[in-house]
Amino acid sequence: MPGRLLALFDPFVAGLIGILLLATIAPPQGAWAAIASDAANVGIVLLFFLHGAKLSRQAILDGARNWQLHLATLATTFVLFPLLGMALTSLPLFDRTTGMGLLFLTLLPSTVQSSIAFTSIARGNVAGAVCSASFSNLLGIAATPLLVMWLMGGNGAGISIESAKSIALQLLLPFVVGHLSRPLVGAFVARHKRFVSLVDRGSILLVVYTAFGAAVAEGLWQRLPLSGLALILLGCAIILGIVLMLTWWLGGALGFSRADRIVLLFCGSKKSLASGVPMAGVLFPPAQVGLVLVPLMIFHQIQLVACAVIARRLARSAPTDE
Repeated sequence: MPGRLLALFDPFVAGLIGILLLATIAPPQGAWAAIASDAANVGIVLLFFLHGAKLSRQAILDGARNWQLHLATLATTFVLFPLLGMALTSLPLFDRTTGMGLLFLTLLPSTVQSSIAFTSIARGNVAGAVCSASFSNLLGIAATPLLVMWLMGGNGAGISIESAKSIALQLLLPFVVGHLSRPLVGAFVARHKRFVSLVDRGSILLVVYTAFGAAVAEGLWQRLPLSGLALILLGCAIILGIVLMLTWWLGGALGFSRADRIVLLFCGSKKSLASGVPMAGVLFPPAQVGLVLVPLMIFHQIQLVACAVIARRLARSAPTDE
């Protein structure tokens, strides 16, 4: 029992909770907001550069060929999640805006950086996670607006190609450059695994601080009553809990290896805050955007904390020969 209790106080989980408190007490504003955002972007770029540098060419090819894994991830993201969202928001528990926000978050693509980071921590198939998460994020640029217009009657006509450019420049390009630089930096990365781990976790903490802090600075806690916040927390927890259980079960039912089940677990259970914020700005009237994004903000924090605990436990239970 003491060991299990200590596992809940993982340093990374403690760091996430501390970052949330810091963002609430001292959200980034003014020049500091710009500095924090730039630092988060640099951390993400460095993360993908290092992941590209440490993966062999054969590992990347094997990951791209695993079409069953990628289809399972996409089905979870764009079929299972929306079905759960429609079922939950059909209950008379949520007001119109809260229901819109909950349903909207279920229509978003998977997050990229944290899916890969948690897959790496859990000793899963990182190459497969890079492919699955990237496919989901790129497909989401078209799929999410179509799903919003179909299921929510959204009035947006589509998404700007700026989102696609951002993904390419901030995520895919550093990965490709890192991989091409592997002959020069591969040995350094292999010798400094602790440094790579710190980059993984540090980038997540920076993104959490900048995103949550921005919402706090805009008056999040003044506009949202405590009862509404409690319902959103409940709804997000229910959705995430069901998806985590079903993705792990589905990976086993499909005969996936342990490493691929970890990919499906983490890539299939995430929703992207980075994609959701600009998409909401296009798909919803300006007066609704802030409150519509609250469920996504809360879900984002819950998924990070829950997956941090799960990733660490999976790492401890991994076979020693992995």
